[in-house]
Formats: sequence, C-alpha cells, structure tokens
Amino acid sequence: MAKYEKDKIVTGYVTGIEKYGIFVGLDEYYSGLIHISEISNGYVKDINDYVNIGETIKVKVLEHNDEIYQVKLSIKDIDYRMNKKRRNQIIETPKGFTTLANNLERWIHEKKKK
Repeated sequence: MAKYEKDKIVTGYVTGIEKYGIFVGLDEYYSGLIHISEISNGYVKDINDYVNIGETIKVKVLEHNDEIYQVKLSIKDIDYRMNKKRRNQIIETPKGFTTLANNLERWIHEKKKK
C-alpha cells in the first residue's frame, strides 16, 4: 500500500515558491509540487498571495511515485489553510500610527543629517 494515496488530504509544509508552483515537504522522505494550475480555479497572478514559505498547509494527493518519493499535489477546491490567519498578516497595534506620528519629523531630520 502506498504511503500517500490518490485523493487523500494530507498535511505538508511549504519549502519553496517558484513562478510555476509551490514546493511542499510532506515528511523526511516525500516532497511534492503544487503546479500553478492546481492552486485555484481562477487566474493565479502571484502564488505568494496563497502561501508563505514555512507555512503548514493541507494538500490533496493527485499522483505519487514511491520510487523517487515525489507527489503531485493540489490545493484547488479544498480548505488548505491550517491557520486562518496569514503568518505575515499586518496586525494593527493598539497605538495605531501614534508612534509614526510622534517620531516622523525626528526620523526625517536625522536621515537628512547623514
């Protein structure tokens, strides 16, 4: 029996992003590729809008090759996010723009001196 069966949803982590797809590590042996055509049913302008390197995601197994430990994967039509918040999402602090407003003139003045 294959370790990663077709149509199964498994967990992996994003190890790389290229313009043609997302590389995913599944375990210490298996790795896979989510081709850009398997990211969304719509047009994918920038893959970085979907995942971040190091992010843990759910993926669907399309094909597997147990001889070379590679898997073709998809996130199309599945809820792939493990954590609904993006890791690099900007979170507003309670002070908001206060720090910027209070220091902007000083920072500009210091930069002009250099």
